[in-house]
This record gives sequence, structure tokens and C-alpha cells, in this order.
Amino acid sequence: MVLPPASGTGLYYARAAKSIRLIRQGCTNRPFFHISVTHRRRVNKQPVIEQLGSYDPMPNQNNEKLVALNLERIKFWLGQGAHVTTPVGELLGLAGFFPIHPRTYMMAWRNRSKEREALEKEAQKENESKS
Repeated sequence: MVLPPASGTGLYYARAAKSIRLIRQGCTNRPFFHISVTHRRRVNKQPVIEQLGSYDPMPNQNNEKLVALNLERIKFWLGQGAHVTTPVGELLGLAGFFPIHPRTYMMAWRNRSKEREALEKEAQKENESKS
């Protein structure tokens, strides 16, 4: 009996021999990533199948992290059964192509709580210096 992919058997995932993932480029302290389609289990020195975009995680002068995506080709590869890794899924969620990833919500929550704590400490120091 053949089960559909949504049955949780993992067969569909095993057949998805391609994955859309980040490939690190750049220097030691200056990372740069290409968003590429590769075979899921990369053998050494195996070339990528296609480059679908790029991601620069270092903020520029305007405090922006740059992402370039070829959404038409991403749709094509998803239709071919390619698997999307978690970091690429997060980027696609922020771009509005996928739903926002839960890790993105958690990161925003942590950043807000850190900022709140920093503001409370700053206000406490001001009160101590005035006293």
C-alpha cells in the first residue's frame, strides 16, 4: 500500500534528493552566502545545480542585511520536490514567500526582552546618579 507524502512516512523526504540551502562564501570575518540548489547529500567537490539568490548577513551603512531571491526558480524547484533548509526557510518567511518561521518570532521576542532590560538598567543608573 502506497501512502501519500503527508502520512508521515518520510518517503517523500527521502526521494527529495535536492535541497535549497545556504553555501558559505567570503572571508573569515566577512561571510557571504549563496542560496543554491544542491544534492541533499553533498559529495566533496560536487558543483551546485543552480544558484537562486544571495544573502549578505553583515549590516551595511544603513544597517540593512541584503537578500536577493529568484522566486520563480525557487517555485520551480519546490515543485520538483526540493527540500528547503531551516535558514533558507526563515529568509523566505521574512521575504513573504513562506509563512514566518517560529524561530523568527522567538528571536524577535528575545531581542525585545533584552532591549527592555537594557532600558531598565539605564533608567536605574540615571536614578542612582541623580540621588
